[in-house]
Amino acid sequence: MVSDVLVVGEIPPETQEAVTGVVKALEKAFNTKDPIALSEQYAEETSWSNARGVRLDGRQAIAESGAPAMKGFLRDSYARYDVVKLLEIAPDVIAVNVRQTPTDSAGSPIQGTGGVTLYVIARRGSGWKIVAGQNTPVEPAPAS
Repeated sequence: MVSDVLVVGEIPPETQEAVTGVVKALEKAFNTKDPIALSEQYAEETSWSNARGVRLDGRQAIAESGAPAMKGFLRDSYARYDVVKLLEIAPDVIAVNVRQTPTDSAGSPIQGTGGVTLYVIARRGSGWKIVAGQNTPVEPAPAS
């Protein structure tokens, strides 16, 4: 079972671990700037809207978009991905809410734009994969 995560539905502990593993693999791929490893967490047929509002359809499009971004404007960006909620949509289909916290390259939290992400992760022949998702940037609250 995944601790500190709101679980809605009858999601077995091994499923919780599997979908959380997909999120952690994404985090590692983002932080190591590996667009191929990142894209491998997605199903071949997927729909993903990134933090800039661009919809990418298919694993290939995600890999092709990720490479220049990770070498460009994201090259010095790092984040921690925390699963906050798992919602059973149907057997073998889980909605996963994630909070993204900006970090330095060593993983320590820093000020900056974070994010909230919704992934729909489903079991496929090749394992658990993201079939749809949306990433939304969240600006830090202004100092009072």
